[in-house]
Amino acid sequence: MIMIMDEKTNNNLLILGAGQYGTVVKEIAQQLGCFEKTDFLDDNCMQENSAYHENVVGKIGNFKRLAGKYTYAIVAIGNSELRRTLTGKLKEEGYKIPVLVSPKAYVSPSAKLCEGCIVEPFAGVNANAVVGAGTIISMGAIVNHNCTVMDYCHIDCGAIVESGAFVESGRKVEGGSVVKRETADNHNFLKI
Repeated sequence: MIMIMDEKTNNNLLILGAGQYGTVVKEIAQQLGCFEKTDFLDDNCMQENSAYHENVVGKIGNFKRLAGKYTYAIVAIGNSELRRTLTGKLKEEGYKIPVLVSPKAYVSPSAKLCEGCIVEPFAGVNANAVVGAGTIISMGAIVNHNCTVMDYCHIDCGAIVESGAFVESGRKVEGGSVVKRETADNHNFLKI
């Protein structure tokens, strides 16, 4: 699942963050088979450093000068506030922010995934679930039906968001934990 590409743009993807999570995002993008080129920006590595990706093309701040060479960009950084800030800056520069869903994940046709969402292999997003912008659904996580996960959350490996539950913006749901429906009773549900 990815935004529809038009004939006037290139199909190049720029990933901000070439660390461990960047690898996950790159592999999902490659499995989708819809990007011509996938490169990275990262402040903490050099292109010749074999511990990182071979295709780091600059530091994160270089996204401004690369705006015409890459139509799509996504942030692969765990810190939710940094993910939010950088996504906003990418949008200001005219980048399209894709939704990346592993071909090995399940997303219900009635679920809504907002821009910048990443759904890893063996994760599930069930019927009528709403997942906010820039949210990461890690491997084996379950976002059950009729729940709302707000923007820039991280539902870590094996975590479960029960049906009808609410996850507030920026929250990390630790691997193996459960967000119960009862935690949602005092919230006003917002459909993003």
